[in-house]
Amino acid sequence: MRKFLGTLSGRIVLVTAATAVVAVIVTALVALPIAVRSANSAARRDLVEKSALAVELLTTERQVARERIVSRLREDGVDVYLIRRGAVDRAGLPDQVITQVASGAEVDTRAIVGGQPVMIVGRPLRGVDSGVVLTRDTASGTAGRVLRGVWLALLAGLVGGVLAGALLARFIARPLRHAAVAASLLSAGDRSVRLAVRPPEEVAELASALNHLGAALQISEGRERDFLLSVSHELRTPLSTIRGYAEALADGVIGADGAPRAGETMLAEADRLDRLISDLLVLARLEAADLPVDVVPVDLVDLVGSAAEAWATRCVPDGPRLLTELPPESIVVDTDPGRIRQVIDGLCENALRVVPAGAPLVLAVRAGEHGGVVEIRDGGPGFTDEDLSVAFQRGALHRRYRGIRKTGSGLGLALAARLVGRLGGAIAAGHAPEGGAMFTVTLPYTART
Repeated sequence: MRKFLGTLSGRIVLVTAATAVVAVIVTALVALPIAVRSANSAARRDLVEKSALAVELLTTERQVARERIVSRLREDGVDVYLIRRGAVDRAGLPDQVITQVASGAEVDTRAIVGGQPVMIVGRPLRGVDSGVVLTRDTASGTAGRVLRGVWLALLAGLVGGVLAGALLARFIARPLRHAAVAASLLSAGDRSVRLAVRPPEEVAELASALNHLGAALQISEGRERDFLLSVSHELRTPLSTIRGYAEALADGVIGADGAPRAGETMLAEADRLDRLISDLLVLARLEAADLPVDVVPVDLVDLVGSAAEAWATRCVPDGPRLLTELPPESIVVDTDPGRIRQVIDGLCENALRVVPAGAPLVLAVRAGEHGGVVEIRDGGPGFTDEDLSVAFQRGALHRRYRGIRKTGSGLGLALAARLVGRLGGAIAAGHAPEGGAMFTVTLPYTART
């Protein structure tokens, strides 16, 4: 029993049954005085009608007929008192009632007769100081009859509440059980689970949310799988190169004169592996919100100027033509200078890979409406409109352009987007006026008083 009441179905049955019982009790408490008043009103109307009839008959019929009328009224629970010359035929009536009827007045009241509350209706008869008075007990038994009937109503309400609760519980619990089964299947790895979206609205919202979750997990895992395949390819390529040169050196295929060149190649591939692994670690820490940042006031003009000096040596003589657009005044923002320099270096690295010799690579700083803005523009092949919508997804552009043009690990843009977001800024990709790609990084200004 305790286990059943611990379920949603059990609690719904309990609540509906209790509601039914309370409703019956409240109804009985409200109906009790109404039933008593109605019974008394009906009894009084009947007594008034009988008093008028008794007056008429008692004034027109013979003595035998009168006695029969009185006997018949008493059988109906009505006591009859006859008043002749100011005196009543038997004791019990209040003196005030006798006096009023004997004086020719009609009486319709309540009083105590024989120790019991009764309704009294009196009418005068033809003759001097004569009249007839009818009395009847008030509806004192009505309350008892209503209360006795409550027990049956309570039982019926309890049974009805249990049945209604069972039906309601089944109606409510069924979609919840389906949702629980679907959630279990999703947690077990089945991403194809879908629920029928049916009313009521709350159940439909739950089913729709689970369906969206399943679809999102399916898409996310597909992207994750593609990303892992891409990363494994990127890891395997430098490893294969390093292994090949190492085997050649170990087997003596490469002589002393070729050793320096082999060492340079192996070192470059090792650096490539190191950058890829570093990017993976930083990206993982960003997604776990575990990457420390040191936010301080930073002059973007000085920061971008220093980055331009560092990249100038890598752009000559057969690289792109590095240009800067720096305002004369300082633009101070709240950010982590090391992380922003990491973003700028990553974007310049991407541009250096695809921008042809002599094409422009522009580093620009300007004041924006909501913060300082850094732009990295180039004259390379750029992006299509479709590329812009997926530019910051991990490995999306890498999968799209692998084998078509030089690509990196597919992590650089995703890493830049998450770094900028971690610093409270925003990054966007677009088309540069120089004909290639443009990345716009907006960072918040230093708080002012």
